[in-house]
Amino acid sequence: MNLANRDLVSIDDLSNGEIEALFSLADKMSDSTDEQSGLCRGKIMASLFFEPSTRTKLSFEAGMLRLGGSVISAADIGASSLAKGESIADMAKVVGSYADIIVIRHPWEGAAKVVADYAGIPVINAGDGSHEHPTQTLCDLYTIRKERQTIRGLRIALWGDLKRGRTVHSLIYALARFDATILFCPGPGLEMPVHVLRRLSTEYGGEVKSCRDLNQELETGPYPVDAIYRTPSSPHQLAMLPDISMQVELNAGVDALYVTRLQKERQGPATKEQELNKGYPVVDKKLLRGKGFRKALVMHPLPRVDELAYELDADPRSMYFKQAAYGVPVRMALVALLLGVKEITIPGEDDCFAPKAPYPVYARDSGVKCPNMNCVSNQETEAKYIKPAFAIVSRAPLTLRCIYCDYELYPRYIASSEWHQGKVENKKYHSASSRFARNIKLENLIVFTSEEEAQAQQFKPSSYVSQ
Repeated sequence: MNLANRDLVSIDDLSNGEIEALFSLADKMSDSTDEQSGLCRGKIMASLFFEPSTRTKLSFEAGMLRLGGSVISAADIGASSLAKGESIADMAKVVGSYADIIVIRHPWEGAAKVVADYAGIPVINAGDGSHEHPTQTLCDLYTIRKERQTIRGLRIALWGDLKRGRTVHSLIYALARFDATILFCPGPGLEMPVHVLRRLSTEYGGEVKSCRDLNQELETGPYPVDAIYRTPSSPHQLAMLPDISMQVELNAGVDALYVTRLQKERQGPATKEQELNKGYPVVDKKLLRGKGFRKALVMHPLPRVDELAYELDADPRSMYFKQAAYGVPVRMALVALLLGVKEITIPGEDDCFAPKAPYPVYARDSGVKCPNMNCVSNQETEAKYIKPAFAIVSRAPLTLRCIYCDYELYPRYIASSEWHQGKVENKKYHSASSRFARNIKLENLIVFTSEEEAQAQQFKPSSYVSQ
């Protein structure tokens, strides 16, 4: 199968079968690095890293050079035309005429999607704000597969900053697709975002159980378990006794402990550093003596700060430097596939992740904006090219998901473009919870997050507006 001219913006841009086949190609490239040196001769990679990076940037560039290609780069927004107010879309069009493939890291969530929409060449997301980091997830999955021979059915604990850590946001979707059980172990106030958990439970099957919502106190051992995701293939003999079932899950131990650092650069400016560090969980020898971690791989996307003790570097369970090294063959395989210089054989359909049919998209200009102020759709320089757009993921309750950053919002009011027939006196808005929310045809749906938005467009409240 040929993956030429595809983009990798989200981990869901690759099926399970494509991921497995990519890993097989990475194995071959790792075993015969010298034989790959002519694959990308004459090809140019644009390496656009507008946030600090060491491993991701260098592994992509090393991979392209090992494939025989060339690299052009930009590594500082201040030294690029973006500092002059140029839009990402314009930059993408220009760079797309200089290179054959783009790798981009940017602080705005959704920036990689905009580049992919406008560049006209394959685009790889190397991290967009707190949103996703799909190639790190490929390296993580590859590491687990190399060490455990499989990903399916494993128990993975995610540790640390789950709120703003983009690596774990991509990773949980992939783990769920490969039938893993996930334990969430966040630092204080750093729990996995609600919209990420909701997407996890609604689109990948299985269930997310919060430890705080159970009737009795669970013994979580030496680690702070906040919630557990159980795959649909997990045994559910104890489903009628959730407290006991959860305790069984906790007592079973984990196959891998995925540690993340505190994302200080994404915290609000008013947050004090001492408050951030207070209570942040640390992984050290003492913790790993617990029976739950006896056979656990210790993983980390790096860089580390204080959350992972240096004393663990010599521990045979520590995988983080292997993860970094695997980044070269994995990214070599990905680049070769997207440039079309290599093809792969995809396993049978039973092994492939089949995403749900695309949700209908709401893109009407009714004043609704993404609630995430770091979303690319909220940036002034991009307003000329892109407008807020949302996937309608539910009608009851009405739920919109930003197509750029995945944040969700719940409009309070709705109207129809059909009912008023162009007459101002007939323009009425209704509560989103009313029966009208489900009766309006999608092509006629107008949503508002406030009465001010509705009234600014000359709509008046109907008798169905809740007081």
